[in-house]
Amino acid sequence: MRSVPVRFRIPVMLLAVMSVVAYQGCVRQQEFVPLKFPAVEVPVMYADDQAEAFVYLSEHFWDDFTDTSRHYPCDSSLVSGVKKGDVEQEFANFTAVLQAVDYRQARKAMARLFDRASACERADTSSNIFETVTEFAERYLYDPNSPLRDEDLYGVYAARMAGYDGISETEREAYAYDAQMCSLNEVGSRAANFVFSDASGRMHSLYGIDAEYTLLFFSNPGCNACEEIIRVLTDALAVDSLIESGRLAVVNVYIDEDIAAWYDYMSLYPSAWYNGYDPNGIIRNDILYNVRAIPSLYVLDRDKTVLMKDAPDQRVFTFLASIAG
Repeated sequence: MRSVPVRFRIPVMLLAVMSVVAYQGCVRQQEFVPLKFPAVEVPVMYADDQAEAFVYLSEHFWDDFTDTSRHYPCDSSLVSGVKKGDVEQEFANFTAVLQAVDYRQARKAMARLFDRASACERADTSSNIFETVTEFAERYLYDPNSPLRDEDLYGVYAARMAGYDGISETEREAYAYDAQMCSLNEVGSRAANFVFSDASGRMHSLYGIDAEYTLLFFSNPGCNACEEIIRVLTDALAVDSLIESGRLAVVNVYIDEDIAAWYDYMSLYPSAWYNGYDPNGIIRNDILYNVRAIPSLYVLDRDKTVLMKDAPDQRVFTFLASIAG
């Protein structure tokens, strides 16, 4: 991934334009030249304050690109005159910026992005900004396979879409449902409690787990990705040490119905973990958690406050390494 520019601005210009005719934001030109994505310029006052620089970047990353007075080449294959692939790379960079600020600021930045993209749509639909940003928001933040996924941030965007009058009622209802599901167990909230049974029939509750941190792991028997996570965790001596010291508990829960298959995989699960299944289907049927794909990882603190939600495994591994010292 390319680094996000901090101190310098890439100028936006039309090169080799022989003659132009402007209509709203779209500029027709005889010689076509795509534009570069206009990078945000961080004020000099933040040059030595990285935290504040990232806050500024999160708020203003899209300002020049979504400026409704902006002129751009008329071409349906472009997004406000910029190649779609370049815009996609910048969206990926934007998600990295959001990871560098606190969740409140990140949510604020996502709401601002929607507001500016929808303003572009109202001003000139030919810019293609709104539909492109919406596509990338879903692909990067909500696709279960995205290594950058973040339900909470996508939920902010989906909630805005649910109230947007520029799409059909059916689409608004679908986004409202997504927003509702994304609101379950948000980062910073207390995770929903549930009970589960271990292989011996003993019942446990999530809130009954006493550890500084809890790794909640929704897994399935026969899931290759689950097996890889188990391998990484069991091969990491720091994780074993965290468990032995009582600082970490791993709660590995199966939420589907084939209990016989789950029992067949018991030998794969470390005995130091809490390994169980949902005997009454409450997690799945009552939708306590928005488990859209397996595996799904959550990190909780001692009070079972959500620190990471359906987080990419590499992000979880990095976190565990950091607390292990």
